[in-house]
This record gives sequence, structure tokens and C-alpha cells, in this order.
Amino acid sequence: MRLVLVILVAVQALPLRAPDPITAQFDFAPRTAIESRLRDSSSSNTEREGILKQMFEASGCKPPALTEQRVERETLPNIICTLAGARPAVIIVGAHFDHVRVGQGIVDNWSGASLLPALYGGLHNSPRKHSFVFIGFTDEERGLVGSRYYAAHLTAQQRARIRAMVNLDSLGLGPTKVFLGHSDKALFEKFELVARRMKLPAEVVNVRGADEDSEWFKKLGIPTLMLHSVTPPLWRILHSPRDTLAAMDMAAYYDSYRLLGAYLAYLDDKLQ
Repeated sequence: MRLVLVILVAVQALPLRAPDPITAQFDFAPRTAIESRLRDSSSSNTEREGILKQMFEASGCKPPALTEQRVERETLPNIICTLAGARPAVIIVGAHFDHVRVGQGIVDNWSGASLLPALYGGLHNSPRKHSFVFIGFTDEERGLVGSRYYAAHLTAQQRARIRAMVNLDSLGLGPTKVFLGHSDKALFEKFELVARRMKLPAEVVNVRGADEDSEWFKKLGIPTLMLHSVTPPLWRILHSPRDTLAAMDMAAYYDSYRLLGAYLAYLDDKLQ
């Protein structure tokens, strides 16, 4: 997550809603596998890009489904894994893999990037209505460079097919949070419903003074959902020497993975 000036958070409780059956299938990986991928990081952004590609391939996403998008005037590309569905409609799931020089960048944002292959792996064994596009964005910390380039090079036809963009940034400091100020109301309501049905914690935390990769999609009129884990006592961990594996709440992180998996499967089944 790229921090700008002062951060102010506002937390609100989720309103009660009647439960709705969630029948869509997602193959959950064990907690040990999710934690292993989180630990398989590097202080080098170049190495992180290579590790992410290896994780996608190990999850079953190989060329031509796995591609690189070269970004002009940047060293590292966007990493893109596509899971074809029965319909042309698309759901994008994104997370940046780069980090600042201070700290190890485990929270911000290897926590998001290393979940992308796991989420692909949980979805690809069952037929899907939507096509899913998982994107590891490059150079988010230098001004949302990778996501800006990707969004700017979408054709009008491609933009029209995108039904949702879910962005993962700085997970695992605690329970899952929704940046509602950067999120579509309808996508948020579906996320809330799944969280209640799964009996997993989720709340709204709006972060003032921060920007993240969903912004370029929101500017195109694409519905977005921004997920994180930042709270007032914890936000100073980002971009600091404290951003290490020790900062992670592993149980909360695995809960976020489970919630995300169920949510993506639910979106695929229910999203019009």
C-alpha cells in the first residue's frame, strides 16, 4: 500500500443480514501451504517476480495462461495468470509484488501477492462461469505504475467485460478489512454476506491518504473491492523495519485467505 501524508481510519460495524447459502466450490489449501508461500519471499523485487511466477506454475497456471506484460520504462513486468471461464465476463484479482527498501515487505505486499496463486489453485479445478485474471502488479510503490499501465492499455471491449476488480494489499496484520471508500457498494454487500455465512471477521476501515492499485480500475467505472488489514495501532508497520514475518498474525491471515476463496467462488456463481 502506497502511503501518502497522514492516515486516518474510520471503523464501522457491518449491518446484520440474513444468511444466504454459499454452494459454489473452492478447493482450500491447508494453512501450512499458505504460510509456506508467505515465507518464500525475498528482499529483491526481481527475485519476488520470479518466485511469483514459479508459484503460479506450481498451482497449475502455466504458459500460455501465464504471461508477462512489459511495462514501458520499467524493469519488471506485470505477471498475469488467466483462468478461462464459460463466459467472456471477467473478474480481476490483483496485488502488487514490489516493496520499499525499508523492511522485508512481507505485509506490504507479499501477503497479497503470494495469495494470488493459491486463489487460482482453489478455483481452477471446477468449471467457472467467469474468466478470472490474477495480476501481480509491478512498481506499485513508485506510483501505482503497473496497475496504471494495465488499466490504460485495456481496450473498450476488454473494459466492458470486467465485472469486478478485487485488490489485495497488506493483509495479515489482523482480521480482514474493507477499504469502503475505494469499494463498490454491491461488491461490499456480497463480501459482507460471505463473511457472515463463513463466520469470519470482517470490518470497514477507511484509510485516508493512501492510494492502491484498484484506483485506476475505479476511474474506468469498473466496480472494485479493496481488502487489507490496517488499523490505527498497526499502520506504522508499513514502510518500516517492522514489516517482517514477525508482524503477521498467521491465524488471521489464513482466515483472510479462506474468506477470499469463498468470496471469489460466490462472485463467480452470483455476479450478474
